[in-house]
Amino acid sequence: MAEDEKILKDAKKLPWEDRLAHKNWKVRNEANVDLASVCDSITDPKDPRLRDFGHLFRKTVADSNAPVQEKALDALVAFLKAVDADAGRYAKEVCDAIAAKCLTGRPKTVQKAQDALLLWVELEAVDVFLDTLEKAIKNKVAKAVVPAVDVMFLAISEFGSKIIPPKRILKMLPELFDHQDQNVRASAKGVTIELCRWIGKDPVKSILFEKMRDTMKKELEAELANVSGGAKPSRKIRSEQDKEPEAEASSDVVGNGPTEEPVADAPQEVDEYDLMDPVDILTPLEKSGFWEGVKKTKWLERKEAVAELTKLASTKKIAPGDFSEICRTLKKLITDVNLAVAVEAIQAIGNLARGLRTHFSASSRFMLPVLLEKLKEKKPTVAEALTQTLQAMYKAGCLNLVDIIEGKDVKTAVKNKVPLVRSLTLNWLTFCLETSNKALILKAHKEYVPLCMECLNDGTPDVRDASFSALAAIAKSVGMRPLEKSLEKLDDVRRKKLSEMIASSGGESASTSSVTVQSSVGGMATVGKPSRMLRDRMFDPNSEAPVVRKSAASMLSGKRPALSAPASKKAGTAKTGGSKKDAAVRNESSKSVEPPEDVEPAEMGLEEIENRLGSLVKTETISLLKSSVWKERLEATLSLKEEIEGLQELDKSVEILVRLLCAVPGWNDKNVQVQQQVIEIITYISSTAAKFPKKCVVLCITGASERVADIKTRASAMKCLTAFCEAVGPGFVFERLYKIMNGHKNPKVLSEGLLWMVSAVDDFGVSLLKLKDLIDFCKDVGLQSSTAATRNATIKLLGALHKFVGPDIKGFLNDVKPALISTLDTEYEKNPFEGTVAPKRVVKTSVSTSTSGGGGLDSLPREDISSKITPELLKGFESPDWKMRLESIEAVNKILEEANKRIQPTGTGELFGGLRGRLLDSNKNLVMQTLTTIGGVASAMGPTVEKASKGILSDVLKCLGDNKKHMRECTLAALDLWLGAVHLDKMIPYVIIALTDGKMGAEGRKDLFDWLTKQLAGLSDFVDAIHLLKPASIAMTDKSADVRKAAEGCISEIVRVSGQETLEKNIKNIQGPALALVLEKVRPGFVQEQFESSKATAGPVSKGVSKVSKSTSNGTLKQGNRSRALPTKGSRPDQITSVHDIAIQSQSLLNTKDSNKEDRERLVVRRIKFEELRPEQIQDLENDMMKYFREDLQKRLMSPDFKKQVDGLDILQKALPSLSKDIIEVLDILLRWFVLQLCKSNTTCLLKVLEVLPELFNTLKDEEYCLTEAEAAIFLPCLAEKLGHNIEKVREKMRELMKQIIQAYSVAKTYPYILEGLRSKNNRTRIECTDLIGYLLETCGTEISGLLKYLNMVASLTAERDGELRKAALNTMATGYKILGDDIWRYVGKLTDAQKSMLDDRFKWKVKEMEKRREGRPGDARAALRRSVRDNGPEVAEQSGDLSQTVPGPLFPRQNYGISEQIPERNPVPRTIAGVNGPADWNEALDIIMFGSPEQSVEGMKVVCHELAQASNDPEESAIDELVKDADGLVSCLANKVAKTFDVSLMGASSRSCKYVLNTLMQTFQNKKLAHAVKEGTLESLITELLLWLLDERVPRMEDGSQLLKALNVLMLKILDNADRTSSFVVLISLLRPLDPSRWPSPGTAEVYALRNQKFSDLVVKCLIKLTKLLQSTIYEVELDRLLQSIHVYLQELGMEEIRRRRAGADDKPLRMVKTVLHELVKLRGAAIKGHLSLVPIDMRPQPIILAYIDLNLETLAAARMLTSTGPVGQNHWTDSTANTPSPPPNSADVQLKQELGAIFKKIGDKQTSTIGLYDLYHITKAYPKVDIFSQLQNASEAFRTYIRDGLAQVEKNAAAGRTPSSLPLSTPPPSSLALPSPDIPSLDVKPLMNPKSDSYTDEIRGSNINPGTLDAIRERMRTMQLAISGSLESVSKPLMPTNDNNIPVDEQNIPPSQMGEETPHPHPQQVVLPMDEKALSGLQARMERLKGGSLEHM
Repeated sequence: MAEDEKILKDAKKLPWEDRLAHKNWKVRNEANVDLASVCDSITDPKDPRLRDFGHLFRKTVADSNAPVQEKALDALVAFLKAVDADAGRYAKEVCDAIAAKCLTGRPKTVQKAQDALLLWVELEAVDVFLDTLEKAIKNKVAKAVVPAVDVMFLAISEFGSKIIPPKRILKMLPELFDHQDQNVRASAKGVTIELCRWIGKDPVKSILFEKMRDTMKKELEAELANVSGGAKPSRKIRSEQDKEPEAEASSDVVGNGPTEEPVADAPQEVDEYDLMDPVDILTPLEKSGFWEGVKKTKWLERKEAVAELTKLASTKKIAPGDFSEICRTLKKLITDVNLAVAVEAIQAIGNLARGLRTHFSASSRFMLPVLLEKLKEKKPTVAEALTQTLQAMYKAGCLNLVDIIEGKDVKTAVKNKVPLVRSLTLNWLTFCLETSNKALILKAHKEYVPLCMECLNDGTPDVRDASFSALAAIAKSVGMRPLEKSLEKLDDVRRKKLSEMIASSGGESASTSSVTVQSSVGGMATVGKPSRMLRDRMFDPNSEAPVVRKSAASMLSGKRPALSAPASKKAGTAKTGGSKKDAAVRNESSKSVEPPEDVEPAEMGLEEIENRLGSLVKTETISLLKSSVWKERLEATLSLKEEIEGLQELDKSVEILVRLLCAVPGWNDKNVQVQQQVIEIITYISSTAAKFPKKCVVLCITGASERVADIKTRASAMKCLTAFCEAVGPGFVFERLYKIMNGHKNPKVLSEGLLWMVSAVDDFGVSLLKLKDLIDFCKDVGLQSSTAATRNATIKLLGALHKFVGPDIKGFLNDVKPALISTLDTEYEKNPFEGTVAPKRVVKTSVSTSTSGGGGLDSLPREDISSKITPELLKGFESPDWKMRLESIEAVNKILEEANKRIQPTGTGELFGGLRGRLLDSNKNLVMQTLTTIGGVASAMGPTVEKASKGILSDVLKCLGDNKKHMRECTLAALDLWLGAVHLDKMIPYVIIALTDGKMGAEGRKDLFDWLTKQLAGLSDFVDAIHLLKPASIAMTDKSADVRKAAEGCISEIVRVSGQETLEKNIKNIQGPALALVLEKVRPGFVQEQFESSKATAGPVSKGVSKVSKSTSNGTLKQGNRSRALPTKGSRPDQITSVHDIAIQSQSLLNTKDSNKEDRERLVVRRIKFEELRPEQIQDLENDMMKYFREDLQKRLMSPDFKKQVDGLDILQKALPSLSKDIIEVLDILLRWFVLQLCKSNTTCLLKVLEVLPELFNTLKDEEYCLTEAEAAIFLPCLAEKLGHNIEKVREKMRELMKQIIQAYSVAKTYPYILEGLRSKNNRTRIECTDLIGYLLETCGTEISGLLKYLNMVASLTAERDGELRKAALNTMATGYKILGDDIWRYVGKLTDAQKSMLDDRFKWKVKEMEKRREGRPGDARAALRRSVRDNGPEVAEQSGDLSQTVPGPLFPRQNYGISEQIPERNPVPRTIAGVNGPADWNEALDIIMFGSPEQSVEGMKVVCHELAQASNDPEESAIDELVKDADGLVSCLANKVAKTFDVSLMGASSRSCKYVLNTLMQTFQNKKLAHAVKEGTLESLITELLLWLLDERVPRMEDGSQLLKALNVLMLKILDNADRTSSFVVLISLLRPLDPSRWPSPGTAEVYALRNQKFSDLVVKCLIKLTKLLQSTIYEVELDRLLQSIHVYLQELGMEEIRRRRAGADDKPLRMVKTVLHELVKLRGAAIKGHLSLVPIDMRPQPIILAYIDLNLETLAAARMLTSTGPVGQNHWTDSTANTPSPPPNSADVQLKQELGAIFKKIGDKQTSTIGLYDLYHITKAYPKVDIFSQLQNASEAFRTYIRDGLAQVEKNAAAGRTPSSLPLSTPPPSSLALPSPDIPSLDVKPLMNPKSDSYTDEIRGSNINPGTLDAIRERMRTMQLAISGSLESVSKPLMPTNDNNIPVDEQNIPPSQMGEETPHPHPQQVVLPMDEKALSGLQARMERLKGGSLEHM
C-alpha cells in the first residue's frame, strides 16, 4: 500500500498527458478524478485550461480498464459542462472513441457515454453526433447497437426535430428494421414513434413504409395508433441557454414558485418535401423519346409523349435543372387543337410545379397568362385540370400574391371578354387568398380589393359571386379593416351579401389569434438555461432527483415516458417563511403540475418491506402474521389494525403498510376471518389517508376482486372497492377491473364485479368514467358471456347507465341480439332517464377525466370522423354524375351510423362545405336527401354544430322557398333535428334573415312562421323571441292571407314568451297592423287612450270606436266595461282599420330617434356625374323611409300613384316649419327621394316637387344649415343633369332652384356639378349650364377659385352645331371678357380661327354694350379687385399675383388626401371675407391647408394671414380671442405642412408654398395670445420639424434656399420669444435626447445619423441658451414644477453612471446645458427652489439625481455669495456688494450704442443680412428716438445714406402692416461699394470667452445677466479672461445665415464663440483687439441692462 501511495504521490507531479497514460491504472483513475474536479471548478468557458484538456479524452475514454474508463467519462462530462461550442473541434475523435469502446461496457458506463454524446449535441456538434451514430449502428455486436439507437431516441426526445434533423434519422432506420436482433428492431420502432410525435405520422409513413416488410408495417401501424399529442424540447443547445439569465434556471430547479400547466402541442409541421431526396427526370426524359413524340402529327402519340413527362414528374421531389425548353413546349401544347393533349400538358405542368416548387417560379410566371386564357374552355376535364394545376402552382410556392398582381396577368384575365375566364380566375384568386398567410395578404390586399370591387359590377352573376368570395377570403384572413373604405362605396344589398358570406366562412378569423402554448410535454420544456447544478442533476445518477431515463424500446408499451415536473420560468426562490396563504397557493400550483403518477408497483421482497417498516410496526406483530396458525394470524391482524389506527402520520406509511398486508398474510390466506380483517385494514387505510397511491390500488385490486366472488367476504370486498373509488376515482378502478375480470377463470369474479359496478355507477355517477370503454366491455364481454348471471348483471349495469345518459345509449347497442335488446328495453323502463343527477359519493382527490361531467347527452363519447372525410368523398359531392353525388351523401349517413350518431366537430368543416353545395343541386331528390343528412349530422354533433357548420343553416332555410311541399317538409324536419342539437336562440339570427329574404315564397314564409309558433308554444319564457317581432310585424302586411295569419299567430306567441317589459322597450320597432295587436296585448287601454288624445286631428270615427272611447276612464279600461272594449264579430274589420289609423296618427311624422346620419353619408359615393338609381338603391331608399317616416307618409311617397305622392308632399310641405330639425336629420333620405322623382316623367308630381324644394332650402337657410358633401353628391348631379327638361316651366323652376342652392351652399362647391353638365348628352342641359356659368361670372366675379381655367370648356362649345348652344357659349364668354378684359384670351384654350373670329366679334359687341351702359372698360373690375387684394390681402411672400393659379379646396374631398390629423372643431357658420381670392371663409381656409396639396394650401394660408392681420389690428382683441380656439389646430396643421412643402420643393417644384407656410407660422407666433394657445405636443413637433430642416443639407440647393434658411431661423427665434416659456423649456430639454432616425427628412448611415444628432443637439442647446439668458426676467412666467420635472426625467434616463462617464470623457453639451438651466434656477430662486419639486418623486430610492445637483448648486452659490433672494426680481440681494460697486461711467452706454450701430451697419452692408440689419436699426431708432443715427454716417456715401433712409421708411411701413423681414426682402440690394463699415464706426464687438474646462454654461449665462450687486466679482473675472483673448481676433459680425453651412445658429449674435463648441475664432487681418478696460466693462454692463429691460429686440 505504501508503494501505491508513493506512486500516486509522485504521479501527481507529472503532466496531465503522462498521468492519464500511466501504466498504473490507479494513477490513471486518480488523474481522471482530479481532471473532473478541475473541470467542475471552472466557471468560465473561456478558461485557458480547458484548451489543454480537450485533446486528452480521445484516449482516456478508450481505456481498457472499466473503472478508469468510467471515471474518464465522468471527467469528459464535467469538461463538456464547462466548455462552450468552441470545443466542437474535439468532437469527432472523442465521439468515435465513445462509440467504439464505451457502448458495450457496464450499464453505468453506457449511461455516462450516452450523457456525453448528448452533451456534444448540446454543444451543437450535431453532425458529428449523427456521423458517429451511423457508424455505431453498423456494429456487428447487437449489444452495442441498442445503446446507439437509444441515444438517438434521447437526442430527438430531448432536443427536438429542429436540432436533430429527421431526414438523417429516417435514412438510418430502414437498416435497423432489418436487423436480426429483436431488441434493435424494437428500439428502431421506438425511435420511429418518437419521430411521429415530432413531425407527424404521415411523413414518416410515406418515407419508411416503402422500405419495410409487411409484418413490420403491421406492428408499427399498431404502435402508431396509440401516438397522439405533440412534443416540445426539454433541453436547449448551449447558445440558446446563454440567451436567458442563469438565475431563472436556478429558480426552476428549486421549483418553489408557481408553475404552469403543461399543454399538449400539435406535432411540428414538417414538410415531407424536405425529407425526400430529389430525383433527376431530365435524363430519363431524354431517353424516353419525349422530344420526338411531341412533334408527331397524331394526337395520340403527342399525348403519350406528354404522359411520359407527367409520369416522371409525379415524383414528390424533382432535382432542379434546365426546364425552360420543356416549359416552352408545354406552353404550345396547352393550346393544342386536341383537348386530350392539352389536358395532359396541363397536368404535367402541375406535377412539375409540385416537384420543383420554387425552382419552377420563373416558368410558372411564364405560363400563367396562357393557363388563365385557357380557362375559357367549357369542357369539365380541361377546367378541372386547369384548376388543379393553378392551385398546385400557388400551393407549391411557385407564385405568390405579389407576383400574381405585379405581372398584370390577373388584371388582364379578370377583364377578359369571356365571363368564364373572369369567374374562374377570381375563384383561383380566392383559393390563393384562403391559403396565404396573413402577412402576405396585408401586403397585397390594396391591389386585390379594388380589383374585386370592380368585378362586383360585372354583368355575370358567377363573376360577382366569385368577387364576393375573394373579398370574404380577405376579410376572413385580415379582418374587415382593410375593406372598410371600399365597403363605403357598396350599396346595402351587396354589403349585406358580403357580410353573410364572411359570416358563413367563419367570420374574421384573423381577429382571433391562436392560443399560446405555455409549456410542453417534456419535463424541462420551460427551462431556459440550466445552471451547473441543474446539469449535474441531469446527468448524475446519484442525485436526489435524477431525471428519468427511458429507452427507445419503452415507447412500445403505448405509454408516454414518465416525466419530471416541468419547472416554470417564472418560478422564483420563494422565502420559506411565507404566509400560509402563499404556501397554500404554492401547494395548489405544485399539485396542478404534478407529473403523471407511476401506477405500476415495483417488486419488493418481505425482507426489504420489514427493513423499511423499521419501528412502525412491532416485530412480534410481523412474526405472528407469518405464523401458520390462523388464530395467531388473526390476533396479529387485530393488533396491526390497532397500531395503524393509532398512527399520527399515516400518509407517509400507506404504501409500505399495504405492501406488508399483501405479503403477509396476503390475499390468498385460507382463513375467512383473517381475510376479512385484511380487507377492513386496507379499507380503513384507503378511506383515512389523505392520499392513497394508485400503486396501492394495483397491489390490492386483484385480491379484492377475487374476494368479491366469495359470498363470505363479498360485502367487505365491495366496501373496499368503493373506498378505492373514493380515493383514486372510479375511472381508474374500472379500467383495472376490465382486465382482471375479462381473463379470470372464475365466472363469479365477472358477474359479482359487474354487480358491484352497478352500485358504483349509482354512487358516483358517470362523469368520471370513460363510457365508451364501459359500454364496449359490457357489449363484448358481459353480454357475450355464456353465464346467465353475468348477462343479467350486465343488463342491470346498462340499465343503471341509462338512468344517467338517457336513450342515446341505445345507439351503441344496435348490433346486439334482438332478444337481448328487448330485455334491455325492459331494464331501461325500470331505470328511466333522470337528467343531471348529483353523485351520492365524491372522490377525495381531483381526477382528470376524458368526459364532461354532469351526465346527460354529453356524457356519451363522440367519435372523431375526420379520417373518414376523405378527398374522394368530398370530390364525389362535386361529381357531374348524380349517382356519384348520391353515393357520397349516403356514405356520410353510413359514417354517422358507424359512429353511433355521436361525432366530434373535428374535420367536419369540409364536409359541411360539400353538403352546402348539394343544397343547390339541380336534382331535387338529392337536395331532400342532403337536408336529411344535414339534420342527422347536426343531431350527431350536438351543440358544437353551431360553430362547426359555417353558417349552413342559412342555406337550409333557403330551401323553404321551394314550391314543392315535400321539399319544405324535409327542410322543417332538418330544422327540428337542428333544434334538438342547439337551442332556439342560436337559430334566431338565421331565421330572421330567411324571413326578410324577398326570394322566399309565401308558402315558405307561412311554413316557417308556423314552425316558429310551434316551437315557441313549448316555451314559457324566451326573451330572444323579441328579435322575431319586427319581421313578423312586416309579414302582417304581406299580400298572402296565409302568411298574415301565420304571422299573427307567431306574434301572439312572441308576446307571450317575451314579457311585457321587453316588449315595451322594443315596441318602437313595430309598424303597421302588428302595432295595434301588440298594444292591445301589452296595454289593453292604450289604443283608446291614444284615440282620446288624437281625436281632434283624426276626424270622424266609427260609432264602435266612439263607444270604446266612452268606456275608458283616465286612459284605462274599467273592469266592468272590458267586454265592450272588444269589437263585435260583425264590426271587426272596420274597427281594426280605425284602430290602425288611430295608432298611426298618434305617431310623429318623422322618427329620428335611431337615425345615424353619419353612417348613411359614409356610404354615399361622391360622384359628380349623375347615374340613374339602380333597383337595389330604390329598395334601400324604401327601407330607410319605412324606418324613419310615418307609415301613412311613407306609403304615399312610395306609392306608384302620383296623386298619393302629391298628397304626401302636401303633408310634408305643411310640416316643414315645425319639423325642421327632424328634416335635417333625414335630409339625405329626402333628397334621394327627390332625385327619384326628378327622374320620373309625371309632370304634376314634378311640379309639386319643384314647389316644395325651394321651401325646403329656405327652411334650411333659416336654420343656418349648410348641405354636407354627401347630400350635395346625392342631389346636385341629378339637378344639373335635369336642368335641360323639355318643358320650359320645369326648366325655369330648376334654374331658379339651382341659383338658390348656389347662394345657400357654396359657389365653389356647386361649380364642379355645373361643369359636369357641360358634358351632358342633352343639349338643353348644356345650354342651361353654360348660362349658369355666365351668371356665376357676372354675380360672383372671380371668387370661384379655378373658374377661369375651365373657361376653355365653354369656349370649345362655340364649335357646336346647335345654334342655341353656340349662342349661350358666346354670351358667357362675353361676360367673362367684361370682367377679365383681354386676359380672357389666356384661358380660352386652342380654338380655330373661326371660333376666335366669333369670339372677337362678340367681345366687340360687348364693349359697345358696356359703353352704352357706362360700365367702363372690360377688365376694370379685375384690376380693382387686384388692388383690393394687394392693399388688404396677405400676399407678402408671393412675387406673382396671378389669380388664376389657385385651386378650389372644396373641389377635392378631404378624405382623398389621407390626412390623419384631427380636424379642429369650428363654428359651423362661416365668416366671409370680402375681396379675397380663394377660399370664402376661415373654415374653408383651414380645410384646404389641412387637406390640399402644398400649392393648393397657399390659398388657405392667404386667408389665414389676412384674418390674423385683421385680428391683430383689432383694438378690442375680440377677434384674437375668437381665433385662439383654432390656434393649436392651425399650428399642428402647419407643422405637418412644413415637411410636405419642403419635400415637394426638393423634387423641383417652386418654393412658393414653403415661404407661405413659414410666413403663416410667423404671423401666428407674432401674437403672444395665439402663441401661448399652442399645446406642448404641437410645439414639440413644430420645433423638431424646423430644426431638422435647418440642418438639412438639401435646403441651400432649393430655389431661394438661403432665404428659406433665414426665414426658418427668424421663425425659430419668434417661437422662443412668444411661445409659452414652460412648454418651450420642456420641449427643448426633451429634444436633447438622441432623435429617432425615422424623423430625419432624408435617410443616411449610422455615422451620418450620429453626426446629425450632434448638430441637432447643438441647435437645441443654442435655443436653450437664449431662453436661459432671459430667465431672470421671465422666471415668474415659467412653471418651475414642470421644468424641474423635465430636468429630473432627463437626468434619470441618463443615470449616474452615464453622467460620470460623460463628465470624464468627451465634452457633452446637452448634459452641460441641462446643468446650466438648473444652476440658473437655483441661483434665481435660492432654497425656495425645493418648494417646486411637487412633480419629482423625492421619496424614491435611490434618491433622484436632481436633488443632489440642487444641493450642490446651493452650497456653491452660497459660498460665492451669489444667491438671489426668493422675492420678486429686482429686490436687493442677500450680500452688500452693491454698496462697494462703483457706478458705471456715464459715457459707457454711448460707447456701447456705437458698437451696436457699427454691427448693424455692417449687416446692412451685406446683401444676405441687409433686411435684418434694417429691422435692427429700426428697433434702435424706436428705443432711442433722440439719437441721430445719420450723424454716425458722415463719412459714408450719399447712396448708402439714401439706401438706409428709404429702407427705414419701408420697414416702418411693413411694421405697421404687421409684416416680417423674412417675407419681404427689399427689392433693391445695398450698393456693393458700401459693404465696408464707416471709418467712424467702431468695428469691434469684444465678447468674453468661456473657460473650455467649465462643466456648464453657467459663466457665459452669468455674463448676460450682470447685476450691479455682483459687478465687482465679474470685473475681476473679466480681467482674468482678458489674458485669454489677448492674442485672438474675432470677426466684426457673423451673418445670421451662413450660405455655406446649414448648421444655422439661433441668435448667434448673443452667443459667445465658446458656446459653439469651444471653437477658436478665425483671425481677420484688418481687425485689432482693444484692451479690456473699465469702459468696455461698463459698456458691457449697460448693454446687459438694456437686454434685461428689453429695449433691444434681437430678431
